[in-house]
Amino acid sequence: MSPFVQTYLMPDATAVKFAIKTTLAMMLALYIALFFDLERPYWALMSAAFLQIRPMSGMVIEKGICQLGGTFIGAVAGIVIMALFAQARVPALLFLTIWIMLCTYVGSLWRNNYTYGCLMAAVTAMLIVVISSNSTPAGIFDIAVARLSELGLGAICAMLVSSLLWPSHVGTHLATQADTVINQAFEHAALRLEASDDIEAMQTALRGSLGPLTLLETDSQAARFEGPEGAGRVRATHVLTRRTLRFFANVQALHQLMHDHADRLDPQSLTLACQVAKGLREAEHVKGAPQARKELQALRYLVHESNESSALAPLDRRLRLGLRESIGHAMIMLDAREAIASPTRHTLRSSPLAWHRDHLTAGINALCAGLVFALLAVFWIVTAWQSAMIAMMLGTLFSAFFASRDNPVMITMMFYKGMLAAIPSAFLFGHVLLSQAHGFPMLAMIFGAPLFLGLLGATNPAIMGYCLSFTIFNIMLTMPGNGMDFSFDSFANRAVAVVIGLTCVMMGFRLLPGLGTRLRRRRLIKAISLDIHGLRRRSIRDAETRFSGHMADRLLQLAQHDDILPEEQRHLFILGLTGLDLGTATLRLRDRLDDAPHSLIREAHQNLLHALANGFEESANGREPQGIHAAGQQLEEAIKRYGDVPADRRVLLEGLIERLELPLERLAHIMAERPQRPSKPPAKHFTQEVQDR
Repeated sequence: MSPFVQTYLMPDATAVKFAIKTTLAMMLALYIALFFDLERPYWALMSAAFLQIRPMSGMVIEKGICQLGGTFIGAVAGIVIMALFAQARVPALLFLTIWIMLCTYVGSLWRNNYTYGCLMAAVTAMLIVVISSNSTPAGIFDIAVARLSELGLGAICAMLVSSLLWPSHVGTHLATQADTVINQAFEHAALRLEASDDIEAMQTALRGSLGPLTLLETDSQAARFEGPEGAGRVRATHVLTRRTLRFFANVQALHQLMHDHADRLDPQSLTLACQVAKGLREAEHVKGAPQARKELQALRYLVHESNESSALAPLDRRLRLGLRESIGHAMIMLDAREAIASPTRHTLRSSPLAWHRDHLTAGINALCAGLVFALLAVFWIVTAWQSAMIAMMLGTLFSAFFASRDNPVMITMMFYKGMLAAIPSAFLFGHVLLSQAHGFPMLAMIFGAPLFLGLLGATNPAIMGYCLSFTIFNIMLTMPGNGMDFSFDSFANRAVAVVIGLTCVMMGFRLLPGLGTRLRRRRLIKAISLDIHGLRRRSIRDAETRFSGHMADRLLQLAQHDDILPEEQRHLFILGLTGLDLGTATLRLRDRLDDAPHSLIREAHQNLLHALANGFEESANGREPQGIHAAGQQLEEAIKRYGDVPADRRVLLEGLIERLELPLERLAHIMAERPQRPSKPPAKHFTQEVQDR
């Protein structure tokens, strides 16, 4: 069934409530703006609409704070630019372009609503400089105050309606997402541990877990605004993110071992892996984390007992230890879920994630936003067309808004189609019918109809881009106010301006398409390799915090990027998982051998860590890893000769090195056979990722 048909003929209760809440918040903001005769009431409308996109109370407050903070910073920047270049329009626009590029650059390095604050700083400065180009110094200040008043009014109305009408909370949302993450992760792990050949089912379960995990991590920051329990939920979310990704890395390595090298394993080890898979599936369906944790604890004890036999080969010992580690990760994931749902009864400690910052990508995004604005600014100067300011505002807004997306051209096309649909709607409702309205109730009924229809579809990720664009451009093309101009030429000017603005955004993204798969892969390999090398130089605690945070952020981004590529090109996420597995093993080796009693053991240990880091880089570039086996033998001989290390530890060390060599060899094989010329990515729905912004 078409998503449009499903949304509008069979809308669910959540979509209807969202449309009612957002329309009510917008109409309340419009009424107050008209009552106080604000200059541009439609800014209050748009402010309320953007804040209600995620109507949970904590998210509305967080985005409202970021919006007001970004607006204030942008107002100060605009005033400073005009104070320096009030009589020199070209230098003012030049410095404004630099400011917009700076805001886009910083916004590309941050996450979630902080990016929205940077966006508002860029748009506010642009409005002040462009609108006040012919104003007096006092008029410049008045324009800045007006923008703050209008946006602040929209934010207050959105927060008020969100708190009073069908209130929803971030905590409940996070607990629901955590359930989905764990259930899908356990299903994925069960398929892996059964050495399944059903790649499609494994990928479906993996995406079903990583999608909510990405949403969970970005949304958790808003929990701070829902009382003192919020900080506990944030910490628990960090724990769940780290452990889930380690869980995925572990089960993927075990799957490769059992699927590709089953002939080198004891049949009893494979049977034990199937028992663990069955236990994970049963834990998925158990109601209540305590009972599921109890059953997993019993299963972990069973695996531990089976690993005590001295007759087991090193690889079998390593496999069973990996099964124990996977169960341990699963138990901590259940603890994190309980701490998210009930932070007062369950407390977890966790350091914040260390975000991965891609400065090259941020620079390209900034260059694209600057190019779009500069092109529209030249058009404004040459034509002296008053409505060109609308095109400049839209160019600044959407170039910064979509620059950091994986496929901005496709997203812009969705908004373009929504904008084209909004033109006849705005003409009918915003001009023909609205010109006959008398009083605010009639205005709200007529003007609110297309807004409600657009918002009704904005909850469906498949059509969100079209519907959200339809709502925004209905507002921009109508521009409701006390002194509205209902003439056809003013409407036509605005319609042409929005088409030009969005067209320039699309042209900018086509001229500067961003990082391709090849360059993204090279930069990813370099970043992970540097982090793995850095694990040898920092303290274990600091190294683990930085590495796990960087890798968690990278893996969440890589999962999103791989999802838009054809099946034969989805290798970046596997590369990231292998790097995470190798880094975790490096930290485990350091924990056991950093304090070795003899210098030769420590030297051999460092040589092994260096060989592992180099092996990852070679494998990621499609070359067979070299020197790992020799470095491992050197370390084993040094331990036998100079170290007082139990025999079982030596066997486990031997199994670990062998287990790490196998996935590196497989990664080298995958990367060597990757397509040399990536094909064009298929179209992807406008997902929840953009909705977060």
